[in-house]
Amino acid sequence: MMQFTVFGNPIEHSLSPRIHQLFAEQCGKQLDYSRSLTSKHRFAGAVASFFRAGGQGANVTVPFKEQAAELVTHLTPRAARAASVNTLIPLGQGQLAGDTTDGMGLLRDVERLVGAQGLPQRVVIIGAGGAARSVIEPFQEAGCEVYLSNRSAAKVTPLVQRFSALKVLPFEALGHSPSEEFNANFCLINATSASLAGHALPIDDGWFSAAVLTYDMMYGAQLTAFLQQAKRAGAGELADGLGMLVEQAALAFSLWHNGHVPETLPVLHQLRAELSG
Repeated sequence: MMQFTVFGNPIEHSLSPRIHQLFAEQCGKQLDYSRSLTSKHRFAGAVASFFRAGGQGANVTVPFKEQAAELVTHLTPRAARAASVNTLIPLGQGQLAGDTTDGMGLLRDVERLVGAQGLPQRVVIIGAGGAARSVIEPFQEAGCEVYLSNRSAAKVTPLVQRFSALKVLPFEALGHSPSEEFNANFCLINATSASLAGHALPIDDGWFSAAVLTYDMMYGAQLTAFLQQAKRAGAGELADGLGMLVEQAALAFSLWHNGHVPETLPVLHQLRAELSG
């Protein structure tokens, strides 16, 4: 049976095994997808051991995506620009390819959510870690103006150099009403881990009420802290990262299974029902 896993810490909450099992059922495949808890010191050894034992693919989640980009022998261009890897593909003879499907997964989910009205003109991403970096390029290539806002401005500077059209929104600006250019047709995306800790972000209510879509890359059975904050502020459409998780998983699945992209909407509905219990 084909062996797959996801490396992370923490990892017990990961829905990836369930998602890939549902994908496999769609196309009549048999696979074993496990969770692998490891540490930063043991990550490289754990990856090597998994593939030496015949593993045929792996996902990488927090906090190892940047470490994975440094570990692999081959990086796809998009993973190299993002310096972030969430999908590992064995090439044989101890070599590994690293790709990131996070950005395209988020783009596909946002496209589904906005529907016929089309992608917003502007996308404001809060955060500058691996999650944020991986989504800049897909939105730029889709024709959106991408703005990055991060508490530490020093983390933004190298990204502006890497993604030439990237615009910077000072973090302090989020604490005030949005300027006229953000009065309509923009999407607000939280790529920070604030929701994991239940922390609110210092964002003026006007940002939430003006956005056509407020999106948190985190997800849960209930609204995340970020989305609760947005709802209190009068936001319109809200979305958590469950759709992104399913979409990026589908793209990873296709990399391991000869380009076969499974149907994502039935899986998303199934997971949502299971989460709400």
